[in-house]
Amino acid sequence: MVERYARKEMSDKWTVQAKYDAWLKVEKAVVKGWNKLGLIPNNDCRDIIDKATFNIDRIDEIEKKTKHDVIAFLTSVSESLGDESRWVHYGMTSSDCIDTAVALQMKDALELIIKDVKILIQSLKTRAMEHKKTLMVGRSHGIHGEPITFGLVLAIWYDEIKRNKENLEQALKVISVGQISGAMGNMAHSPIELEEIVCEELGLSPAPVSNQVIQRDRYANMMNALALLASSCEKIAVAIRHYQRTEVYEAEEFFSKGQKGSSAMPHKRNPVLSENVTGLCRVIRSFAAPSMENVALWHERDISHSSVERFTLPDGFITTDFMLNRLSGIIEKLLVYPENMMRNLNLTGGLVFSQRVLLELPAKGVSREDAYKIVQRNAMKVWQDLQVGKAALNDKGESLFLENLLNDKDLRNKLSEDEIRSCFDYDYYTKNVDNIFARVFK
Repeated sequence: MVERYARKEMSDKWTVQAKYDAWLKVEKAVVKGWNKLGLIPNNDCRDIIDKATFNIDRIDEIEKKTKHDVIAFLTSVSESLGDESRWVHYGMTSSDCIDTAVALQMKDALELIIKDVKILIQSLKTRAMEHKKTLMVGRSHGIHGEPITFGLVLAIWYDEIKRNKENLEQALKVISVGQISGAMGNMAHSPIELEEIVCEELGLSPAPVSNQVIQRDRYANMMNALALLASSCEKIAVAIRHYQRTEVYEAEEFFSKGQKGSSAMPHKRNPVLSENVTGLCRVIRSFAAPSMENVALWHERDISHSSVERFTLPDGFITTDFMLNRLSGIIEKLLVYPENMMRNLNLTGGLVFSQRVLLELPAKGVSREDAYKIVQRNAMKVWQDLQVGKAALNDKGESLFLENLLNDKDLRNKLSEDEIRSCFDYDYYTKNVDNIFARVFK
């Protein structure tokens, strides 16, 4: 499914053509480096740079016999050249070409992921500003707690995705390294200057030390950054799915004209995009474990990592790119229902103000234990009334909790009616929202 719906910009980075293009780019950079160091004559260097190419069908044909992809590639390249082909791959081992080329692919792909994340960050910021003061109930354990705003929810998502961007930028630096260090990484057949010249030409940093491969902790670091990003994105998707529940209905995915939710039930409006994001995030995280297992190779190298990376790298990047663009679209078009948020906020008959009342009593000389007992017993009466279907508001439009508190003699000995009523003020819970936003959106 991901291949079918992947954005072309990302999927193009992981085609067979893109792989061999990157290999050839590395080989040409090495030829340039040797030329700069005086080994390869100018004419030969120029001919290789201008004429060297490959044919994928021919590579496949050769590989059937050689059972070695790099040799098949190099043979195809040499067939596009004359005598100067002797300089191609000079002093190199296969991984010098492959790992340095994959670094180019990962670098390009990760830069695109970072762009995707920046779009998501901006979408979250825009919606957070829009709903900075939109009241809703905060929940812990899925149970109503105290009033918050939907803007604060979005600000938390924004701040977390922003941290993910920083993780990805760090990972970008870690994987943007190349090597031209030879069969065992000892640089016996090429000077250290060659590696430095080649990496500079390619926009990479030389690995400070290598064996026959770029060390796979770098790949694992990157894949774990993608996995952590996926976890944060799934967190957002799961929350949206909850908000769209019929019993909650505080927000929902945009439902376009002509869209259908069920083959059997015409009324259905389902959070299918958020559910899709949730599933894709599970897939992305699944690539983290084999990437970490790739770190432990036998001695200077084996190829157990290779078969893993044929899946984890293209599928990891393509899936992440698709998921991020889907999530950004969900956030941008998310339908938000402030009236329903307020309805749910009042659903428990004023219980969301219990801590405010609790905190008033110690200031009047009441111990915390006694204060808790007073407030809790009145709160439990509300739960009992709600269990038998009693309305959350009385005939006067006042909450059951307020009614109970005003009728509690022990409480009235400590707090006046005005003091009790003042505890039922939503503005009390939003007084620092501007300060929090100033801190988040510096």
